Amino acid sequence: MIKLKKPKFWDYKKPNFLSYLLLPLTFFVIISNFFLDLRKKNNIGLNLKKICIGNIYIGGTGKTPLSIKIYQILNNLNFQTATIKKFYKDHADEQKMLLENTKLYCEKDRKVAINNAIKDNIDIAIFDDGLQDQSINYDLKFVCFNNKKWIGNGLLIPAGPLREKIESISKYDAVFLNGNENNNTDLKLFIKRYNKNIKIFETYYKPTNINKFDTGEKYIIFSGIGNPESFRETLVKNKIDIIKEIIFPDHYDYNQKDIDHIRLQAKNLNAKILTTEKDFMKVSLMENDNIDFLKIELTIKEEEKFVEYLKMHI
Repeated sequence: MIKLKKPKFWDYKKPNFLSYLLLPLTFFVIISNFFLDLRKKNNIGLNLKKICIGNIYIGGTGKTPLSIKIYQILNNLNFQTATIKKFYKDHADEQKMLLENTKLYCEKDRKVAINNAIKDNIDIAIFDDGLQDQSINYDLKFVCFNNKKWIGNGLLIPAGPLREKIESISKYDAVFLNGNENNNTDLKLFIKRYNKNIKIFETYYKPTNINKFDTGEKYIIFSGIGNPESFRETLVKNKIDIIKEIIFPDHYDYNQKDIDHIRLQAKNLNAKILTTEKDFMKVSLMENDNIDFLKIELTIKEEEKFVEYLKMHI
């Protein structure tokens, strides 16, 4: 299956001509969301607490690292916790990250995963994605944004990057603003216009193995993630000398030819190769000599307040 890169105009601060040209097609997304909202809630797993972490902006909002972080917090609180993710063939990277860091139930039907979790006496299930699945009665619904990309041009697919209109924030319990921007005041005020009672938490990525990379070396970096700019910015901030960057579409399915081509370029430029942990999950089974990855963990600012919030609602 051919995967396309996200159009650059999606992230313009204002819609351009092409956005307006595609605007009539957003009608189909509006109709689809309308019928999804009409779906009857399924009462499956009433004794299982269900937390959904998703987005309305497509890709690169940090929902998988946040799912892992909340899993760790709940485990530390002595809850039998698991993650649930709907199986998609082209999401092997996220599925492998969850499998290596959590107890994962991954099925084509989320309801099957719920039943399996119940059989294993799981107390709390964290759903990585699924906000738009109205058939499941979630106890808490968290929506993630990258605070730099925010809502892009503010339009629905395919005119913009949004699955739902920004007004849908009114349906959710908490917003997570992910990124290294220090001042989120304007975004918080904007969010509160749609939901005065919503909780807002800020998160950022912290590299955990940056010291293993030599700042005196040259690096080729590559990634196939929703927000490759964040990966590059983290490396630049830590004085990694990047001489070439190769960007693939989000959830890109690498083959050996791709990897061999990158390795050849690195050899010709006398450079080392660096990618994200998420991308390395996909290339780890291939011949990948000299490819290393940046390991990151998501940190929640004022984590104590979030832990107290969780305790109150579970």
